[in-house]
Amino acid sequence: MPRRFIVWPDGRAAMRHSEVLIDRAFEIGATDPRLFGAFVEHLGRSVYGGIYEPGHKTADPAGYRQDVLALIRELGPTIVRYPGGNFVSGYNWEDGVGPVAQRPRRLDLAWMSAEPNSFGTNEFIDWCRLAGIEPMLAVNLGTRGAEAAGRLVEYCNHPAGTAMSDLRRSHGWEQPHAVKFWCLGNEMDAPWQIGAKTADEYGRLATEAAKVMRWVDPTVELAACGSCGRNMPNFGRWEDVVLEHCFDEVEWISLHTYLNDYAGDTAAFLASADTVDHFIEEVIAVADSVAARRRSRKRIKLSLDEWNVWYRTRRPRATRVKPGWPVAPDILQEIYTMKDALAFGGMVIALLNHADRVRAACLAQLVNVLAPIMTETGGPAWRQTIFWPFAHMTRFGRGTVLRALVHCETYSAVYHDPLGPVDVPVELPAVSYLKLAAVHDDGGVTLFMLNRDLEGPIRMQATLRGFGPLRVADALTLHDADLEAINHRDAPDRIRPVALDGVEQNADGLRVLLPPASWSVIRLVALPRG
Repeated sequence: MPRRFIVWPDGRAAMRHSEVLIDRAFEIGATDPRLFGAFVEHLGRSVYGGIYEPGHKTADPAGYRQDVLALIRELGPTIVRYPGGNFVSGYNWEDGVGPVAQRPRRLDLAWMSAEPNSFGTNEFIDWCRLAGIEPMLAVNLGTRGAEAAGRLVEYCNHPAGTAMSDLRRSHGWEQPHAVKFWCLGNEMDAPWQIGAKTADEYGRLATEAAKVMRWVDPTVELAACGSCGRNMPNFGRWEDVVLEHCFDEVEWISLHTYLNDYAGDTAAFLASADTVDHFIEEVIAVADSVAARRRSRKRIKLSLDEWNVWYRTRRPRATRVKPGWPVAPDILQEIYTMKDALAFGGMVIALLNHADRVRAACLAQLVNVLAPIMTETGGPAWRQTIFWPFAHMTRFGRGTVLRALVHCETYSAVYHDPLGPVDVPVELPAVSYLKLAAVHDDGGVTLFMLNRDLEGPIRMQATLRGFGPLRVADALTLHDADLEAINHRDAPDRIRPVALDGVEQNADGLRVLLPPASWSVIRLVALPRG
């Protein structure tokens, strides 16, 4: 990547500079607590050997791994989607309730595995309560429909006196689960999906399922499936047709996106976080056009309920499927590098900067499968590199996102986002070296910063207006000279945040030296008055 520095006569390159203006009055919107969600699917070792491992030395009597639970609490997700994902499109929820010894063992056609069903809806709800997390449940609209979806809502949410609610009580859960957030299927336009449908087919089915589910419990919130990716040929048309059918029945439309570095182009990989901004804005435009045709003031909220970096284990069949129908095979165990954590941090910033419309999001996934937390069956658990930007978001990202004005040099890149064997190049002609979000709360303001310059630091001057006196409470950075460095069982802390040096407060706000290829967070708190 060519550097666009000013060069002094003696040959020295001048440091890159950025000017940022953050005004307390320039608001994007408040972050919803559901923005900080994650995802647990019956896939690989996400459940079995991940959050649930009876017999592990840290497992409680219910089989929940306490070492994993401690890391999840540190990570801070607020809502978790379950049970899928592709898995849900072939799942009978009845298989996962009742006495464990009587539950059937099934073939999972989504991931070519065997599903013992020893962990199901009730175990998931109990785990959520233990972790202090809101449950988000998906219904099967691949092989099933409105009746089964309505019965699951009745099983979970109706107090008593009906067949499904009394079945739950007979299983040992006297009180209703009171699940509020429900997903109407998963990636229903995808050719790999069990029971894939056209937009009209899905739109009609989602509408009928939504009606039945809301008749059972009028308090539920419902999310329709958007297209499974921005690079799908029907993207945009799918959302438009689906919402024409179910606009009046749903509050949410889902989005899924994964970034990759198939091309081995780090600069383009870090630039690709900007495609998340574009994706969000395009879905907003489609959803609002449906509202406009209705002369409706209703605004569909966005649920980005699958997002992450994923590419190493995505294409090779051996990393996606194991022969012999095993239980909990070691598939999709993506090992994340320092470079991946930077691209991931760019996605965090994109989410925050659209907090007015992206009201829910789920990192895919939580443990072992495309995960910030890895475990060894029978052994330890540790944090992957992507753990840190997410933990920073959940810790510091709660408040009102401000519209920061960022002036910085830019570069051009071509990001490759293949759809199967077809390459889909995406031109990004003006990528700012600095990507930034600012979140204000009653206690102060936090800056989230990604320096995409691979070779040099950025000297940033942030002008802060309307906040009153502030002091720096935290200044952290994630940076390593080796962008391929990872955390693993024997070196679990190889990549972790360290103190960010070179932070200076001045009359206008803040001067910061951001290391090359780094993710940084600065928390400023209000000084006492008087």
